[in-house]
Amino acid sequence: MKLEGKVAIVTGGARDLGRAISVKLAAEGAKVCLNYFDNEADAQETLALIKNVGGEAIAVQGDMTKAAAVKNLFAECNKAFGDKVDVLVNVVGGIVGRKKITEQDEDWYDFLMDVNMRSVFLCTREVVPMMPAGGSIVNFSSLAARDGGGNGASMYATAKGAVMTFTRSMAKELGPQGIRCNAICPGTIATSFHDRFNTPENRERMKASYALRREGTADEVADLVCFLACSESSYLTGTNIDINGGCFFS
Repeated sequence: MKLEGKVAIVTGGARDLGRAISVKLAAEGAKVCLNYFDNEADAQETLALIKNVGGEAIAVQGDMTKAAAVKNLFAECNKAFGDKVDVLVNVVGGIVGRKKITEQDEDWYDFLMDVNMRSVFLCTREVVPMMPAGGSIVNFSSLAARDGGGNGASMYATAKGAVMTFTRSMAKELGPQGIRCNAICPGTIATSFHDRFNTPENRERMKASYALRREGTADEVADLVCFLACSESSYLTGTNIDINGGCFFS
């Protein structure tokens, strides 16, 4: 198994992409501490899936935009699995809603930046003292950071662009410690995210323009995360990797 003996924290790890990632890392031998915001049923279902693949995991509730909740997440992980964290996957984030610039106020700006960037900052700051050489941080950016996002997604795209730059900065800063930092930029992945913020008609139209003519799956994204988390990608850092079926070429 690629991650045997490793400890991984997955924020937003209870559903959709986070669930697929949590299960994949556990199946590859990592002990997983998954964070969820408020849906305990989702978390318990993910824990059951992990148990089914022979993995070991705990679930910790918390708002990753709050420093105290982040500290509690890492403390619970240390209590369960020891005082190191080998892998951090920052999945928490989202578009939240669509608003034109004239409809956005300062609270909207703060919320989008907090959910998508502040959460990454807080978790990265917390993990560094307990991450050994060979550790890996995987952040989630977005195709929106490449192309500016769809209608009403300007602040989401901006926040995800900040994640891309932060990823490069951390690769430089943490590289001498043997810690790698990369980000993933998903395109349209078949999850509840796009069920909520897109229309079936628009998704069909978009798929017709993709090189592979289909949406991606959560499992395909999880496979990429696992690659970045394990030693197979040991010379890869500071990258922002597109996984979009050929809908955009950077």
